[in-house]
Amino acid sequence: MNTAAPRRRIVLHEDDVGMCHGANSAFLELTALGVCSSGAVMVPCPWFLEMAEAAAADPAIDLGVHLTLNSEKQHYKWRPLTSPSRAAGLTDELGYFWPDVATTRRKAAPQAVETELRAQIDAAYRAGIDVTHLDAHMGAALSPEFCDIYIRLGLEYRLPILLTKSLSAYSPNDNLVGVTEQAFQTGVAQARAEGFVIFDAAIQTTWSRPRSRPVEPAYKALVEGVRDGLTFFCLHFNAPGELELIEPRSAYIRTEEYELFRDQGFRDWLRAQDIDIIGMRPLREELRAALAKSTGPGNAADAHQSASAKARKAAARSAT
Repeated sequence: MNTAAPRRRIVLHEDDVGMCHGANSAFLELTALGVCSSGAVMVPCPWFLEMAEAAAADPAIDLGVHLTLNSEKQHYKWRPLTSPSRAAGLTDELGYFWPDVATTRRKAAPQAVETELRAQIDAAYRAGIDVTHLDAHMGAALSPEFCDIYIRLGLEYRLPILLTKSLSAYSPNDNLVGVTEQAFQTGVAQARAEGFVIFDAAIQTTWSRPRSRPVEPAYKALVEGVRDGLTFFCLHFNAPGELELIEPRSAYIRTEEYELFRDQGFRDWLRAQDIDIIGMRPLREELRAALAKSTGPGNAADAHQSASAKARKAAARSAT
């Protein structure tokens, strides 16, 4: 038996939890099977409450907030929690989030973005979720225009954030059209200076895979290609059902991914690899310990008050 610690650590993460029922059921099933180590919920989406109830009932679930500034589907849409004015630039003419990141970056006022993202985190805590981290739907919240907000929220709530050491190492960068490596590195340097762990790579779902291509070889190649260090897999498991109506052209990509990871043979293969599958909760505890240590024993409790306690106090104030 090999007792040496694996050099490769990966977070097998499901994005878009809360988007629909099939995303929730896939996340819960694959978490129970031990093949999904973390997920992130989209608070403004229609099926958020179902996921929040499940997470509140089982505190062991590793669930972060998938900070949401875009609503990219053609007919299945969601709006900000904060009901901003059109002048805030967060929404289209019907009040929905913009469908693409480029428009959000160009039009959204940073103050409106911060207010909305803060509302999403607070809503997750009020719903009973023990939030483990923050990441960004379509990469919008970590784009250069908003990355300082992203980092500030991570510090305030004492939650790790998803950032990679370079833009090229962030596979979902197809949504960050026009972002330069230099601009991206400004955020990375700031996050590193604040004590956040920076991921070596983020690898996403094989979106370009045609229906005719076998699924298993593509994902085995992704896992086998992971290099030493810390890697984040941005996966999009989804059980069949309503998804075929939400995105009829590409639903198979999410549902085939789900079917693969629930397959016993693939799970056995994955567990046999020389990798360490981890969740985001251990990274959260490491961050909180480091922040408390850097603050000093006299001020740690006051300066780093539990975010969940803060959310409960805010909810109590709003109820009176």
